[in-house]
Amino acid sequence: MRFRVLPLLISLSSVMLVHVGSVQAGVFPTDVEKAYADGSKAAFLAGSHTKKGVDCATCHPSAKISDSETEVNGQCVQCHGDAAAMGKASAAVKPNPHDSHLGNISCTACHAGHAESTVYCSNCHDFPSLKVPYGKAVDPALAWEDLDQYKDVIPTRVESTDLLIVGSGAAASVAALQAHELGVKKIVMLEKQAIPGGNSQLAAGGMNAAGSRFQKAVGIDDNPELMYKDTMKGGKEANNPDLVKLLAYNSAESIDWLAERGAKLESVGRGGGASAPRMHGPAGGEFVGPYLQNFFKKALREANVDLRLNSKMVRIVRDGQGAVTGVVVKSKHNGLYLLKAKAVVLATGGIGRNKALLKELRPDIPESTFTSNQPGSQGDGLILARNIGAADVDVKEIQLNPTLLVGSPVIVSERVRGAGAVFVNVEGKRFISELTTRDKTSAAVSAQTGGVAFEIFDQKVRDAVKQTAAAFELGLAKEGATLEELAVNAGIDPKALVATIGKYNEYAKAGKDPDFDRPGIKDLVDTPPFYAIKITPAIHHHMGGVKIDAEARVIDTAGKPIDRLFAAGEVTGGVHGKNRLGGNAVSDTITFGRIAGQSAAKAVLGK
Repeated sequence: MRFRVLPLLISLSSVMLVHVGSVQAGVFPTDVEKAYADGSKAAFLAGSHTKKGVDCATCHPSAKISDSETEVNGQCVQCHGDAAAMGKASAAVKPNPHDSHLGNISCTACHAGHAESTVYCSNCHDFPSLKVPYGKAVDPALAWEDLDQYKDVIPTRVESTDLLIVGSGAAASVAALQAHELGVKKIVMLEKQAIPGGNSQLAAGGMNAAGSRFQKAVGIDDNPELMYKDTMKGGKEANNPDLVKLLAYNSAESIDWLAERGAKLESVGRGGGASAPRMHGPAGGEFVGPYLQNFFKKALREANVDLRLNSKMVRIVRDGQGAVTGVVVKSKHNGLYLLKAKAVVLATGGIGRNKALLKELRPDIPESTFTSNQPGSQGDGLILARNIGAADVDVKEIQLNPTLLVGSPVIVSERVRGAGAVFVNVEGKRFISELTTRDKTSAAVSAQTGGVAFEIFDQKVRDAVKQTAAAFELGLAKEGATLEELAVNAGIDPKALVATIGKYNEYAKAGKDPDFDRPGIKDLVDTPPFYAIKITPAIHHHMGGVKIDAEARVIDTAGKPIDRLFAAGEVTGGVHGKNRLGGNAVSDTITFGRIAGQSAAKAVLGK
């Protein structure tokens, strides 16, 4: 089982290759050129280009190969067109690899000139039908690398920047944009994968905010104090109250900050553990993660932020006074080098794909438990920060999400049940409030027959919430013209399902759920066809991480800030306590990304 990531594939036969230029003679070794020309390396993509009369300089206008995201696609696009054009060219392929939730990603995520090309989506999915020219269909997930080997390495190559941000998800992107707006000129972002976005790219539900203009526009009565209390209660009062107050009382401003820059999260739904609807998403029920990441990509390019892909941080460097002065980078094209910076922001995400670390922290979680995390969630930032004396908090708090789509590691958004979906077991009976907290729901689903449950919904929900689309695209949603037919198709007890939904609809009409006290119950399941999605719990979010203060400064084991080191997002702990409410992760990344960007800008500019 793998989760939902789709790549870029290019059909060489469908797009004409053209010669676009040359470089000074002698830049490329003649023996290399000859190897492709005489066919000895024709199995690689470069060989096929050579056969078509495309010389080395067409793809390499200079001898230097850059890891910059803005340059990676440049030469490919000149001949083949951009992702949108390729999406049309490969429309007949199912799933269409050029029309994915990842947006306009780098061609080299899949296509390699001098090595075997691979299908990036195979890091998470199993799509054996997808092929890539001069490559293979399956590529193993990004493996953990022991970073201790770089502890004493002194790189000979040195670069410098004003601000260095490690990661490329929402927290990293917001920190970069905020710092840029405050006057920081030279900003480098490092992303160890071939694509940007991290777990943020996969966020489906929305962003919690209290007292926003979009809530007020539809008459929702909510306020930051209520969000604060809900978050503390959801986290079992183990949260850092100062950080939670920052989250809650800045949440509406963060919504406005995004909206003022063109990213409007104007649709408001309800998530588990919330006293009022406050989960904000794009209009029409679009996935919040891809929506925001597409916005961030454009904004970062306009701000001239240097986003470097395939570039892994392997060590954090400090001076004699303990201040962070940069990091050692291991890059795909440029090897090992020291990148100096006046300030560093860690936004490296969680640990959900690091099996060794998960086993160390939570041996009680079976190793067979699936994860919804993307391949880069290896805990690099946490590990390397601890190596320089950073304190951690709540590192054993790992959240399971109850709604992993059985058959493919896609999380079914909380907005689906917020819009009216009902949980039933194989026996066709409800067993918990669909809108309680994730820890309770995950435990309840695990306790059902086979450790699975079903989300039951009707056509109204499918039309209203686009987050159901993945289940249908992957062929994992069951359908029925009647509830009886649906039950038979899904393997649920038909008689019990009809009775359960009948009772639920009566509760919805009355606006009260005496069985499980579902808050805000009002949506009937009454518009055919009816659908069922089988779900099971999966590792989803790390509530722990490095310890930060209200200025997003990383705190050391002595309780003091580490000079010029900041952090935001899932790499940090303290905000969510023992359980994260759905919608609070995006809120965390945006609000604390802004705070980290502001604090880092002050350090860089000396203010």
